[in-house]
Amino acid sequence: MTLDDEAIERLVQEAQAGDAWAFGLIFDHFHGPIHRYVASRVRNLPDTEDLTQAIFVKALEALPRYEARGIPFGGWLFRLARNAVIDHGRTQRQHVDLAVVLERPALGIGPADAAIRRLEFDAVEHALGALTEEQLEVIRLRFFAGLSAREAAAAMGKQEGTIRGLQFRALAALRRRLGVSDKDEHDEHA
Repeated sequence: MTLDDEAIERLVQEAQAGDAWAFGLIFDHFHGPIHRYVASRVRNLPDTEDLTQAIFVKALEALPRYEARGIPFGGWLFRLARNAVIDHGRTQRQHVDLAVVLERPALGIGPADAAIRRLEFDAVEHALGALTEEQLEVIRLRFFAGLSAREAAAAMGKQEGTIRGLQFRALAALRRRLGVSDKDEHDEHA
């Protein structure tokens, strides 16, 4: 289900008034992106699942105090998620394993293709490791979680233009590290 900012704000108001169905729709809309974001930061699936659920419980508890103040609800929710992941990281001291997010069991994939896929994942993980923490966070929010620049800005407490700049520099750094030129990218889309 796709909801625009206006529909989400209406659901938030209904949920604040005690409508459990409205919060359920909010949960359905944001669960996938929040889960992907958490998985990009947390090492194992059980922790990812537990943390994702804890984020929604925290959101439900904090919902009566939520005020838009020009920030989209998704940005507020991802700020909760980001803070929860940071707190979790402080207690767990684990590093991101990109394969948790990107690797999915593929039916009919042979050993050679699996080896190539693993090499590609390793190259991407290595390239991501060369980014600054802020650049990496923007990539996680924009591409793993699927947030808009505005929502990512709200989640990180930064201006939208700053997010766009961080994203631009991060993608340029990734292209350089992976040996991908803009020409290669245009050829693929042609």
